[in-house]
Amino acid sequence: MSPDFERRRARLVLALLAVAAAIAVLAFMTLGARGSWSFVLSFRGAKLAVLVLVAYAIAVSTVLFQTITGNRVLTPSLMGFDQLYMLLQTALVFLWGARGLTLLDPRALFALNVGVMVAFSLLLYRLLFARAGNSLHLLMLAGIVLGLLFRSLTTLLQRLINPNDFAVVQDRMFANFNGADGQLTLTCAALVLVVTLGLWRLSSTFDVLALGRDPAISLGVNHHRTVTLILMLVVALVAACTALVGPITFFGLLVANLAYLVMPSGKHRHTLPAAVLIAILFLVGGQTVLERVFAFNTALALVIEFLGGLAFILIVLKGRVR
Repeated sequence: MSPDFERRRARLVLALLAVAAAIAVLAFMTLGARGSWSFVLSFRGAKLAVLVLVAYAIAVSTVLFQTITGNRVLTPSLMGFDQLYMLLQTALVFLWGARGLTLLDPRALFALNVGVMVAFSLLLYRLLFARAGNSLHLLMLAGIVLGLLFRSLTTLLQRLINPNDFAVVQDRMFANFNGADGQLTLTCAALVLVVTLGLWRLSSTFDVLALGRDPAISLGVNHHRTVTLILMLVVALVAACTALVGPITFFGLLVANLAYLVMPSGKHRHTLPAAVLIAILFLVGGQTVLERVFAFNTALALVIEFLGGLAFILIVLKGRVR
């Protein structure tokens, strides 16, 4: 495939995805609208902002996490971040009670979530990535073991708290795209913007890092420093979307691998926007269908997790582990 043909095909695919995403956004904002348009647009616009923020954060974080780990089956969620988030929420309720958790400033709670997850990611990188030569089996084993550990500790604490407090914890166990706090949405948007600027400055290294550690070093990239910075920024994105709507395990895996499938090359200037547009199409289009067709009779997070879980199984069975 010639470079010119590859570029034209990539632009065509991105254009089609952009049109599809725009149609999904338009349908979400207008279908079934009744009453004052000013109220409808402001109300649905707030939910649309949450959906787009989550789609962007998950898509970008998953693609870049797979780049620095050199594997297309790994996601930040599979490495135990979601379970760490749930452990943190349960521990806060166990220590301060549900009332104490609800009285916390949402921005302070968000900052705590980000700080803990970034610290955990740096520890994981130092103990596994840097010393184990990016061993796939060791990374998967560590993710499974740590996830089980965090889940076991979470279950233990949940058994010790009273039922009223447990109801608050239970609300945070599943992603909810309709109940996001407006103030927290602005905070998340600000963090996503800062992270995006940081990633933009590192964008020239993405394709080089995809070649592997030794080729990247031979081409002049400070591998340890660059991967550490990208990992911190990726975890900040994961923490942002998790704190905003709750844990989503397999969605990033689904959109990232669909982006690899539809794009003619693995260049990040193609795969990153493709993954973001696919994520927007899935979230906004899926929410529109669930609201207008199924009348909220099911949750979007459950459908996403089901499809993402199927994608994970198919990828493993087909041996698409790099």
